[in-house]
Amino acid sequence: ATAAEKIASARALQEAYAAEEAAEKARAAREKATQEADVLVKAEIQKKKLELEAEAQAEQARILAKGQADAIFMKMEAEARGIHEMLTKQAQGYAEIVRAAGGDAINATRLMLAEKMEDLMKVQVEAIKGIKIDKVTVWDSLGGGDGTPATANFLSGMLKSIPPMNEMFKMAGMELPEFLGKDAKKDTETEDTKTGSTESKEEAPVA
Repeated sequence: ATAAEKIASARALQEAYAAEEAAEKARAAREKATQEADVLVKAEIQKKKLELEAEAQAEQARILAKGQADAIFMKMEAEARGIHEMLTKQAQGYAEIVRAAGGDAINATRLMLAEKMEDLMKVQVEAIKGIKIDKVTVWDSLGGGDGTPATANFLSGMLKSIPPMNEMFKMAGMELPEFLGKDAKKDTETEDTKTGSTESKEEAPVA
């Protein structure tokens, strides 16, 4: 082979190597681009996934909050309806009591007080029921000089501090029926008046 042929062959081989190198670089660039694209796609997919999850959680929280708010509202509405019904029935009951009392609100109030009188008596009893007297020391043996022991005066005063049944009825604007008891003081005064009147008639001179 001539020198020219050798040079041409070497040049062709060099060009082939250069072309192969360029092709390899291009292939590497394509692979890199493909890998980067895959990474970007995966990252974008993950990002989108997280966004969707966050939106789903937010929506779930909104639904839960709305459900709780609706439940509270329904509960309060039910309680309001219950209170309204209770007050309505109570008002109707009061109206019936007033009607039964002949339309007189004061007499209706007395009827209701009379109905609660038993409970008031129980409260009075409970007021002294829990009092515990472990020891009472009496320094004066005959109290105030009337011959009554001081202990008796102490207990009597404690019991007198509780309003009697008759007094409670009077505070309510009512009086006990006569068959349950009369005022002994009034009876005594009435009897004295009758006696005095009779004596006056007997002592009157005959005309």
